[in-house]
Amino acid sequence: MTLKNIIDILINLKIEEIENAVMSELDNDTNVQDIMNALTQGMYSVGELYEKREFYLSELVVAAEMIKMAMKILEPHLNSVVKGHGKKIVVTTVRGDTHDIGKNILINMLKSSGFDVIDLGVDCPAEKIVNAIKKSGAMVLALSSLLTMSMEEISVVDKALKDEGLRDQVKIIVGGAPLNLKFAKKLGADAYAEDAVSGVRKIMELFD
Repeated sequence: MTLKNIIDILINLKIEEIENAVMSELDNDTNVQDIMNALTQGMYSVGELYEKREFYLSELVVAAEMIKMAMKILEPHLNSVVKGHGKKIVVTTVRGDTHDIGKNILINMLKSSGFDVIDLGVDCPAEKIVNAIKKSGAMVLALSSLLTMSMEEISVVDKALKDEGLRDQVKIIVGGAPLNLKFAKKLGADAYAEDAVSGVRKIMELFD
């Protein structure tokens, strides 16, 4: 088994092979960072196919699940350096919204890219988000909102961070079907991503 096999397994969505491929690399004493780089490269290739409309959401979900399975095997072997390069990000779906498919795909892609992800789940109140930012010192906050009625919660989070004097230390990126960049900015966000693939790219830009 080679690292190229891991990339090919991801691109071809062979979900039944990913765990054995990762375990085989570990058994062969392959550097964990190299395995993660292969997973990242494979996921980026899947993302490119998605952007070209050769893959659809269902394929993206399968690839993200494969990343999750691989990361579960790798996590005991990760040291603090590999686990995020010091780049912490808080991810959650805002209060009033319980959708999590897009959020979970984003989280798995971020983890495969080496980010240290703090997942607050769904239907998350602003106070919990503020506490997570305080405790973690995360520099980026990713908010998901797929319901029109929950979008205004983004501005509630923005205000809560300002009230605690934390807004200047954290960038907010938002995503969700009803949103666009103009409305996201109006609600107080710094950036907008239309899907998980572009979200990872824009999050990297926010850190840079």
